[in-house]
Amino acid sequence: MIILGLTGSIGMGKSTIAHLLSEAGIPIYSADDAIHALYQEKSVVKEIDAAFPEAIENNAIDIKKLSTIVFGKLDLLNKLESIMHPRVYKLETEFLQKAQKQGHEVAVLDIPLLFENGRQSLVDRVVVVSAPFEIQHKRVLRRPGMTNKKFSAILSRQIPDEKKCKQADFVVSTVKNIDTIREEIYIMIKALMVS
Repeated sequence: MIILGLTGSIGMGKSTIAHLLSEAGIPIYSADDAIHALYQEKSVVKEIDAAFPEAIENNAIDIKKLSTIVFGKLDLLNKLESIMHPRVYKLETEFLQKAQKQGHEVAVLDIPLLFENGRQSLVDRVVVVSAPFEIQHKRVLRRPGMTNKKFSAILSRQIPDEKKCKQADFVVSTVKNIDTIREEIYIMIKALMVS
């Protein structure tokens, strides 16, 4: 089974590409979705409560508060990651085992910080989703609560798009129309199957 790493900086259109891959019948593991699901688990709530009590509201994690607490503070972010990453990696492993058992030829790990967290060694091929900066900037600033300052801080934690594209096996641009992108995805999948 070929493990495909899907990545791209904020606002590049990675969710669209993940959807198109899923539409093509390829199982997708989303690190972001896994984290949001884990935040609902009692054991995680308990650990977050011990580490970041101010992020707990009515026995649940207030994700906005938690992200505000760790934002721009590397020591606190590392603390949060030490709680979350082992669980995320466990779910990742279980996903790959299941996909393999089901006989899938390709499975996708959708990991926003694939290169930043040194996870590219885990995958066989890497797809980077890309768009020009002006388009990325417009998309990101349309998000609720986003500011230029926040956007700059997020970008400072991410490897520049140009560098990611150079390390990719495939680059998918999301400035084309959806049918053209869909066609490119199918061509990429075919290329993977024969490689």
